[in-house]
Amino acid sequence: MSDLQILVSKKGTKVVTATNLHYVLQLPNHHYGMNLKRWLSEVYEFRDGIRKPAGMQDYAKRQLKGNLVVEDYYLSIEFAKLIVLQSRSKFKQKYARLLLSLEDRVENAELLNKEQVVAILDIVRAMGLVSCQESCERGHQQVYEQQHDGSHPAEWWKHRAEILGYSAESLREQMKALGKNARGKSQREMLIHLDKYEIVRTAVIDLFMAMGKTDRYARYVGDVAKSFAEEMQVEIFDDRDASMNFMRDAELVVAQEVRNMERNGVLAAWG
Repeated sequence: MSDLQILVSKKGTKVVTATNLHYVLQLPNHHYGMNLKRWLSEVYEFRDGIRKPAGMQDYAKRQLKGNLVVEDYYLSIEFAKLIVLQSRSKFKQKYARLLLSLEDRVENAELLNKEQVVAILDIVRAMGLVSCQESCERGHQQVYEQQHDGSHPAEWWKHRAEILGYSAESLREQMKALGKNARGKSQREMLIHLDKYEIVRTAVIDLFMAMGKTDRYARYVGDVAKSFAEEMQVEIFDDRDASMNFMRDAELVVAQEVRNMERNGVLAAWG
């Protein structure tokens, strides 16, 4: 059996072809046309959200010389991996691991474009405001409850802790280890003492989960945002009952867009 051929596009992006992928998975040749049609129309969990594959982003028509009947497409590494995982091939584990290893090598360079990096800088400033943090948390919870109808509140907190990488209990233990009193304190109040920039990371993760992005993507953007917050030395400010306006007009606009999850402002960078 031949190995999966990894090609490099003119833009330097690694891709595979649909015909070669179908061949190495040892799927029946006479099912190729049907399988290809299904591959391009299914809904998958991409790292930037649950959606159908997009032309010129996840796949592109391969121009073949000669008048050949068989259609072929270039597939992104991520898209090919998702196809493999949904296939019934007995070789799916082998090729899913191969594609995952390739995906991890290029993922960080591909996750954010320049427009999104600039947008994150604006979002990070807004996330210093408690009102924005709370709004994003509520948005995340609403999306979770819509997806898990009838779920118990405890399940929501467990879900969120798994995504964030910490829980209220783990924060209390850290506070205790530092000799600080955690009684009656919220997670935000404990993080002020432990790692205030983690508050920004948390809020950004909540924001992107509320926008319907995957856990993996939300965590990645959250990690980037935390790094920016540290460099910018963002301060956490409880603006909920504050009368003082210390932000510039442009920053106030972004904060309002984040609080309302408006997709036609700074969040438009994500479509």
